[in-house]
Amino acid sequence: MQDEIRRELTINASQERLYAAVSSAEELVKWFPETIEGSMEPGEEPVFGFGEHGSGKVLIVDARPHEYFAYRWIPGGNPFKGEFNEANTTLVEFHIKDNGDGSCQLTLTESGFSSLPEDFIEKAYKDNSGGWEFMLERLQTYIGKAAA
Repeated sequence: MQDEIRRELTINASQERLYAAVSSAEELVKWFPETIEGSMEPGEEPVFGFGEHGSGKVLIVDARPHEYFAYRWIPGGNPFKGEFNEANTTLVEFHIKDNGDGSCQLTLTESGFSSLPEDFIEKAYKDNSGGWEFMLERLQTYIGKAAA
């Protein structure tokens, strides 16, 4: 089993615009979770709501405008709401690099699947692998509509 999901794509947007789309609650809910309760600042633990798929707490790990944003979560729509030091999590990272032509390279990685409970690893990896494909398409559509 692989330990990391990695997706790379080019998006026609500035670093500032793309960073806002992945790090700002007001923007993130336009393409990823349906709701966010709480602050998106490092050290904070907002709750991402996914409608009928449930909700889950995330831990904002790092924010370096306009190139990097990262959080930890329990993948697979797990409703765990306890302390993060009591749970096995994966790390979701967004790296944003300016291509110098009005576009950016976005690299998304989610790592740490091997730290999950053994009976959960394969399903979490498969679900999130497909989930990121779907969500990153939504991000591209959202950025495109916002630029129009």
